[in-house]
Amino acid sequence: MKLLKSLFFISFIVLSFSVSAQQTDSAYVRDNYTKIERLIPMRDGVKLFTSIYIPKDQNKKYPFLINRTPYTVAPYGENEYKKSLGNFPAMMREGFIFVYQDVRGRWMSEGNFEDIRPQTTEKGKKAIDESTDTYDTIDWLVKNIKNNNGKAGIYGISYPGFYSTTSLPNAHPALKAVSPQAPVTDWFIGDDFHHGGALFLMDAFKFMSSFGVPRPKPITPDQGPKPFKFPVKDSYQFYLQAGSVKNLKDKYFADSIKFWNNLFKHPNLDTFWQARQITRHLTNIKSAVMTVGGFFDAEDAYGAFTTYKTIEKQSPGANNILVAGPWFHGGWVRGEGSSFGDINFGTPTSLYYQENLELPFFKFYLKGEGSFNAAEANIFISGSNQWKKFDTWPPKEAENKNLYLWPNGKLSFEKPSAKNSFDEYVSDPAKPVPFQAGIYENRSREYMIDDQRFAAQRPDVMVYQTDVLQEDITLTGPVIANLIVSTTGTDADYVVKVIDVLPENTPNPKPNPKNLIMGGYQMLVRGEILRGKYRNSFENPEPFTPNLPTKVNYALPDVGHTFKKGHRIMIQIQNSWFPLADRNPQKFMNIYEAQPSDFQKATHKIYHDDQNTSYIVLPILKP
Repeated sequence: MKLLKSLFFISFIVLSFSVSAQQTDSAYVRDNYTKIERLIPMRDGVKLFTSIYIPKDQNKKYPFLINRTPYTVAPYGENEYKKSLGNFPAMMREGFIFVYQDVRGRWMSEGNFEDIRPQTTEKGKKAIDESTDTYDTIDWLVKNIKNNNGKAGIYGISYPGFYSTTSLPNAHPALKAVSPQAPVTDWFIGDDFHHGGALFLMDAFKFMSSFGVPRPKPITPDQGPKPFKFPVKDSYQFYLQAGSVKNLKDKYFADSIKFWNNLFKHPNLDTFWQARQITRHLTNIKSAVMTVGGFFDAEDAYGAFTTYKTIEKQSPGANNILVAGPWFHGGWVRGEGSSFGDINFGTPTSLYYQENLELPFFKFYLKGEGSFNAAEANIFISGSNQWKKFDTWPPKEAENKNLYLWPNGKLSFEKPSAKNSFDEYVSDPAKPVPFQAGIYENRSREYMIDDQRFAAQRPDVMVYQTDVLQEDITLTGPVIANLIVSTTGTDADYVVKVIDVLPENTPNPKPNPKNLIMGGYQMLVRGEILRGKYRNSFENPEPFTPNLPTKVNYALPDVGHTFKKGHRIMIQIQNSWFPLADRNPQKFMNIYEAQPSDFQKATHKIYHDDQNTSYIVLPILKP
């Protein structure tokens, strides 16, 4: 009882502090900023609703700090103020002209909205895209807002991260600093709604059931669509009972959601999706760029690393750096970053980032104040729980080593010598492997780092692990799966998970309100899926030949993690990850047209012998 009272008291203090901080920030905004609202005209005549917060202290000139968003710049009305400005309080108190803009076709802006709007291929003064809208916005601000210093920066997390990236092609000369954070980058290969060509069902359905509702005219949030109400609270059962993606669409959306219609029209990486790959346009970058991402970001881990690497490759002279830490989606500014899920990192990683990276970045490039001497790659390594600085990413000090699958569930850096060796098991779409233990109405963010012992117990999940490690092993970069598999079907999904197995004598946390057993905890470090028919090409899917050993090779998003001495490295391989990803009927077809009767059991083999060798390529940092 004393413990419960203590926990209640602590919770009350934390809640009271949070409310007090919000009230303080709200008062600070009103006392120190003047808010104005403007409809800024674009080159084609469409006007975008923009809220502008101008410092009341006019004794010096200020740069613009811009956030373009599809998620509303509310509250609306020049007497209605945001509770805080920027990504965190220190940014607000530093003093910028903060600019928030509803993007074209969203909320109070005019025009038609298009998801991840492609770069225009049209010619003429009125050809528009998100890059031109950003250019026109900055141009108007510089010319019409008094007391600005002629410099602008832009930042954003997730979808606003995409709009940050789109500011880079043909950027306005005043744009000096850009920070795409967890940027939406590729909705077919690795971000949000597809991974490896497989539909990320939970995210796509819930998000687009409200976000995708058409908006015929400008509206405020109180007039907007309401969240979808699930008739079955257990998401596993809800999506399983639907029977197929087609059934979901027919029952709940019909033709009302444009995004879902496009999914059905474009099942492969055709020109529709290719046109929405902003990476194709990241050339000749002039602005300083700081891309930020979280290793445990459930939405856009792929986008952060891909954006950084693409700029390095296509614009090698760019002032381009990377920051990555042990964060969930936006965790670098949405908490102090000392822990995530059941795992503690021993230090407030987010506070370090805010104080030493983001705020100095914008102060230096927009105000010419202080110094900014960040490394090329500023990486927090979980496991060892240390910030590391590298001259490149992946680090040139990293060496790729093959970790081989062996018989009897073993992993070794030595190549197997067995003959005709494989694991055989049945995958049944009627009983898909859940993505997380427990009952969930919504996809949790913690699944990215959660205990995988629940999955290891299933007969349709193959488990391989090393002996106890005799020294630390640190991974820095992408993990590559190289599998030799066969199936009795003509298509299959492959999920590969890299897991840190904690020693049996690992102490439980104190206090331990969740009654965790940390001994033997299987911490997910990285997992990713590939829809097997895309193993050779996302543009041109190919069926499997039943029972024929076949290579399935693909990259998992980057990792920054140390497997400590005394731990084990584990690999889990499975053929479903439900309802995170939609089910594969295990036969070659357009899955968006699949009926419940199309889903069939299949027998799978994973080979690990001297001729058919399956292995995982690990980017191991040299001591």
